[in-house]
Amino acid sequence: METLSDAGDNVLGNYDSVARRAMESLFRTFENFSEGTIVVDVNGRVVWINKRYAARFGFADPQEAVGLDCERVIPNSLMREVVDTGKPILLDIMEAGREPMIVMRLPIKDDDGNTVGAVGFALFDELKALTPLLSHYTRARDELAATRRTLEQTRRAKYTFASFVGNSPATLEVKRLARRAAQVDAPVLLLGETGTGKELLAHAIHAGSLRADRPLVTVNVAAIPEALLEVEFFGAAPGAYTGAERKGRVGKFELADGGTLFLDEIGDMPLALQSKLLRALQDKEIEPIGSNRIIRSDVRIIAATSADLPALVEAGKFRADLYYRLNVVPICLPPLRQRQADLLPLAYAILEEICRRTERDAPVLSDCALSLMGEHDWPGNVRELRNTLERLVMLHDGGAVDASMLAPLLGRRAVTAPAAVAASAPSPDAMTATEPVLPADPPAYADAMAQYEAAYLSQALAASGSNVPRAARAIGISRAAFYKKLVAHRAAGRIAPAGTAES
Repeated sequence: METLSDAGDNVLGNYDSVARRAMESLFRTFENFSEGTIVVDVNGRVVWINKRYAARFGFADPQEAVGLDCERVIPNSLMREVVDTGKPILLDIMEAGREPMIVMRLPIKDDDGNTVGAVGFALFDELKALTPLLSHYTRARDELAATRRTLEQTRRAKYTFASFVGNSPATLEVKRLARRAAQVDAPVLLLGETGTGKELLAHAIHAGSLRADRPLVTVNVAAIPEALLEVEFFGAAPGAYTGAERKGRVGKFELADGGTLFLDEIGDMPLALQSKLLRALQDKEIEPIGSNRIIRSDVRIIAATSADLPALVEAGKFRADLYYRLNVVPICLPPLRQRQADLLPLAYAILEEICRRTERDAPVLSDCALSLMGEHDWPGNVRELRNTLERLVMLHDGGAVDASMLAPLLGRRAVTAPAAVAASAPSPDAMTATEPVLPADPPAYADAMAQYEAAYLSQALAASGSNVPRAARAIGISRAAFYKKLVAHRAAGRIAPAGTAES
């Protein structure tokens, strides 16, 4: 007669049998409906692999893979990690040559709970419900790769030494020093007035250095609020400040690791940050705000300023030790008025670049126009020259550019071309250009500027064939801003009402 104890043992025996059959059935189901199945032992060696999976990785006979380390059979396999940790990896995406696969990896444990192996299933081909997930992953991966390529391009040097146009003695000396600076890894300090080409030269030095294939990261110290400068340089840990709760921020030192960090307008750096910058340069280490993590930083520093740094040091507004740290290879860029021999090649190089970009014909500068350019002091240096030539290209309707056309762009009264004067007056005195003279009752500054802007917009509109969007693009403002200014000047009577429809 069966006792109660015997009945209980039978019930437990049945449960155990059902559980074992369930495990076997689950394994067979995954094995039949998956792309492939692999089993490894406690050492990560292949114990069993089905034929489809073996063939995918180049094994005509599955037995050839048995006994090999799992990584030799499946490159980048994580089966060994499952064995080592005893934890499953569910629904992972594995790159495997032709296309990624969705895989599931499970540990195999004995009756005592010890991990004795692992089993992996490649689920991609049969579980079609996962296809949208894979498509989303593939699209995100491609977008990330494209973004990385774009970012890498933006952090490459845009200029070389050939971009620094000119053959005057002053320019040749700057190039000589810059080429020498490119061959060493010491800090470089670029000094010069605004618009002399300091950023261009920084790009050229990086492009000619051994760090050329690494990032070039720029920080304009004067353009960033003082409260954000430290974060901009060193980064911040998640939660270190409002807005950084989720992912924090990577600093420019970390972004430029292995490459060059260009610090523009270094003279505007606050004193409190100067000491932290000096420490980062000396120790080659940075610590993000709100973090105890120390990051090694291998960057080459190129600094630039239009300020008189020695005077700032003397006044206590710039640290002397930081100045000496940066002033290892100083290069002084001369203003344009001191390199007159470069004016003509610079002008034509800039004109060629502008016309190629805007798809317009290059204007021909007459002798009197070139003479007027030579007389100008160019307080804004090459940047002012570029601005003047961009406006000239936009307003030019054809033919040679004479002094009368160029003078208003240089802030002068229109001058009469010598040939026209010779034809109209016998006296040699008449050929003398009129010096700028204010009238007895000059207009207010605001009115004069409004008149100039009105004339400027009118010329832009005429040059574009009354096409407002095209005129706005040519002078570098939005269409809405152009319309707003146009309406205001017409209401004030400074611009005549439109005679034809404007697109």
